[in-house]
Amino acid sequence: MDKEIYHHAKAKLQDYAPLVGRSTIEALNALAGRLSGKVVQNINSTYTGGGVAEILTRMVPLLNQLGVDARWTTIKGDDRFFGVTKKFHNALHGKAEHVSPEDFSIFLEVSRKNLEELKFNGDIIFVHDPQPVVLISKKQEIGERWVWRCHIDVSNPDEKVWEFLKSYVVDYDATVFSAPNFARKLPNRQFLIHPSIDPLSDKNKDLSPEVIDSVLHKYGLDKEKPMIVQVSRFDYLKDPIGVIEAFEMVRKNIPCQLVLAGGTATDDPESDKVLQEVNDRASSNPDIHVLLIPPESDIEINALQRAASVIMQKSIKEGFGLTVTEGLWKGKPVVASAVGGIQLQIKNKFTGLLCHSIEGAAFAIRLLLSNPEYAQWLGKNGLEHVRQNFLITRHLKDYLMLFVSLYYPQDVIHL
Repeated sequence: MDKEIYHHAKAKLQDYAPLVGRSTIEALNALAGRLSGKVVQNINSTYTGGGVAEILTRMVPLLNQLGVDARWTTIKGDDRFFGVTKKFHNALHGKAEHVSPEDFSIFLEVSRKNLEELKFNGDIIFVHDPQPVVLISKKQEIGERWVWRCHIDVSNPDEKVWEFLKSYVVDYDATVFSAPNFARKLPNRQFLIHPSIDPLSDKNKDLSPEVIDSVLHKYGLDKEKPMIVQVSRFDYLKDPIGVIEAFEMVRKNIPCQLVLAGGTATDDPESDKVLQEVNDRASSNPDIHVLLIPPESDIEINALQRAASVIMQKSIKEGFGLTVTEGLWKGKPVVASAVGGIQLQIKNKFTGLLCHSIEGAAFAIRLLLSNPEYAQWLGKNGLEHVRQNFLITRHLKDYLMLFVSLYYPQDVIHL
């Protein structure tokens, strides 16, 4: 069933002109004109939770404003299926996982059901991530252009899992990766497209001091005490325990508080277990606040990030790390692991600080809390880096150019 999200698009395209320039909006309209009459069907595994759903929630309505008939469909899956796809996710990131023949059978069984039940209504079928990858089996029957968009870091995958997925990926007309080092050796055309944030969304728009203070009061946070904030779903790959350990090192010398804020995703059965472990680890320290924030709480996430003294993203693996983008956009100094797409966003000691260990993260946090002028300078640089490279208007342009290239492969597009 397609998600009806078009009425949620509060921002209009012209509202972005003050941030990115009128010429950018004109270029988007020109590109969209070349797709007149085409339907783009996005397919992923969930409408809520995670960066893919968040991007599509904003992207689909804006494409429709441009006159591109964009739609959004999700596959169905039970707990067994999402348990397997979580294993796939971890294995593709290079984590040791026991993926059994039965796991592959479960994945294929649910995929076959989706092939039978899903309504394919796009001229361009835009499939996101491994969960729906088998849908390409429908290509021979219905034709159309097919694109597989990989949002995760597959630079060092478990080869058994990757080879299984690759047997389907090779049949797509094109593949899209978020960073150069994620790309794999494939026979089809590959595109490099960075993810983005929407600067006018509730999660990223400017907030008044009163709104920020009300959120801090709601969660019992002290606005006078330096605050380190990590916003992420509760996932081992986000290393929330490592964040706590780094914070405890800093707190020995500098009074501060830690906020671990996030939610769970419907396609991630492991997240409840991680949340419980984090709560257990944090329970004895009153300066550690673990906040399970439900979907549609973007204003609260925004307020927490804007109230932060330092924003962290201590991921062990990361596809891109949109929470880093959000922190940079708010002019905050960011400390993040030197993994995945984070390295495209943080130029070390210029737009933020990269770390390679718990001790390194603690050192970086101490440095920023002790040098507020340096922290402010990093934040300013980070904001401009996002303005130039990681806003949704640039993302829209890249997707439109991708779609056009599927029909006009020999054309050179000048903007």
